[in-house]
Amino acid sequence: MLIVTALSVVKTRSLFAIVALSGVFSLLSALLFITWDAVDVAFTEAAVGAGISTVLMLGTIALTSRTEKQSQRSNLLPLVAVILTGAVMVYGTLDMPKFGSPDTPVQTHVGPDYLKRIPDDIHVPNAVTAILASYRGYDTLGETAVVFAAGIGVLMLISGLRRRRMDDNADEDPSDKRDTT
Repeated sequence: MLIVTALSVVKTRSLFAIVALSGVFSLLSALLFITWDAVDVAFTEAAVGAGISTVLMLGTIALTSRTEKQSQRSNLLPLVAVILTGAVMVYGTLDMPKFGSPDTPVQTHVGPDYLKRIPDDIHVPNAVTAILASYRGYDTLGETAVVFAAGIGVLMLISGLRRRRMDDNADEDPSDKRDTT
């Protein structure tokens, strides 16, 4: 379903449909994360990917056109860039351990160390909460700051566009309009 949704986003020309399909893609991704027992990542994907991003994109569409303009340039260069990037990413994953393998470094070193230290260091019974709120606290704060900054940026852009429209309307002199009848 993720692949079909992604292909639909690429083929669709209506920006509203693209925003809706992007929200669906984020929700499907969140469901995938849930099946992988990554509930915290699923929650973030649903909140940011499907929630905030969709609202911001809908607000942008309200201020711009509803359909995509046809490009006069060739799509060959972006296609080559995407294929090369994908090939590099696949190459980078070739030496990774199998998914869920119990002898990976995270399962043999990092995970047990966190689970052993959490009761003494943080006194929080939930390991995921302890890791996100304490050990990765600066990372979580940084992510929150990025989302906040993006929201403030969008609000500033919207207020500037409204101001520019009001200035354009103020520049028009009603007496300049001639009666053509």
